[in-house]
Amino acid sequence: MSSSAPQGYGTNNHLHHVVRPIQRPVNYLTRALVAASYPLRGIYYFLRHPAYYPLFISRLLPLSLISLLVYTILFTFAFLPQFAFLAIFHGRAAWFNAVVLTLGEGLVIIQGLFEGFFVDECRVDVFDVTPTLSHPIASCSPTPPNSVKMLGKPSTAAVYQPWSLIQIIELIVFLPLNLIPFVGTPAFIIITGARLGTFAHYRWFALRGLTKKESKHEVKKRTWEYTWFGTVAMVLQLVPILSFFFLLTSTTGAALWTARMEEEQRRPPVGTPIARQEAEAAAGADEQHPDAPPPPYQDNPPV
Repeated sequence: MSSSAPQGYGTNNHLHHVVRPIQRPVNYLTRALVAASYPLRGIYYFLRHPAYYPLFISRLLPLSLISLLVYTILFTFAFLPQFAFLAIFHGRAAWFNAVVLTLGEGLVIIQGLFEGFFVDECRVDVFDVTPTLSHPIASCSPTPPNSVKMLGKPSTAAVYQPWSLIQIIELIVFLPLNLIPFVGTPAFIIITGARLGTFAHYRWFALRGLTKKESKHEVKKRTWEYTWFGTVAMVLQLVPILSFFFLLTSTTGAALWTARMEEEQRRPPVGTPIARQEAEAAAGADEQHPDAPPPPYQDNPPV
C-alpha cells in the first residue's frame, strides 16, 4: 500500500516556494522602515514630554537664531546664482536642487562652527534621560525637579557624537552631487545620511564600555538600519531654522531605538522554559489582581 503525503502538504510546500523569494526583500524593507521611523518617533516623544523644553529654550534657541542668520545670507547671495546655473541642466527641477544645495551649504557651516562644540552636551542629556522619563528618578524633595534637570553637569567628559572632520569633508565633497539631474540630490542625502547614522549609537556604545573595534562590529551589524535612520535624520537637519530642534528629536529617537533593542535582548526566546514561566506568572498575576473579587467563602471546607 503506497503512502500518501499529508493533506495540504503539497499546497503548503508550493506556498513556501512562492513566498520564499520575497522574504528577503520584505525583511530588508521592514528593517529600513522601522529604523527610518525612529527620528519621527523622536519628534512625537519630545513634544509630549515638557521635561525636554528647558534644553531647547536655554541652549538651542540662540543657536537657531544664528542658523536663521546663516541661511538668510546664503539664500540672499548664493541661491539665485546656483539656481541660474542649475536651470541650464535641470530645467524645472532646478529650484528644488538649488534649495537642497543651499541648505547643504548652510548645514556644513552650522556643523563646522556650532554643532560639535555647543550642542553635543545637550544631546548627551537628551539621550541619557529619554529611557527614564516614563519612570522618573526618585527624589526626597517635596517638589522634585524633572529628570533632565537632575542630570546636572557631567562629572567626566561625555560625548554623544564626536566632532568629525571627515563628516564635514564628505558634506563638502558630495555637495556637487546636487548638480546631477534627478538622482543627484537623493544620492547626496542618502550618502551623507549613511555617515550620520553610524554615529546614532556612539553614546550607547560608550556607556556599554565597548572598544573601538567592538563598536565598529556593532555598526557593521546594523549598517542597513543606520543608513535609513541617518537618511531621515539628514532630511530633518536640512530644514532651516528647525535643524537644531530636529537634532535633539533625532537623538531622542536614537535613545528610544536603544531602549527597544535592550528590551529585546533581555527578553527570552519564545518557547523556552523561562519564557513559558514568565507567561504563566503574568497569567497568574492577572488572576490574582488586587481588584479581583475574593474566592467563595465556605464555613466547612472539605477535608
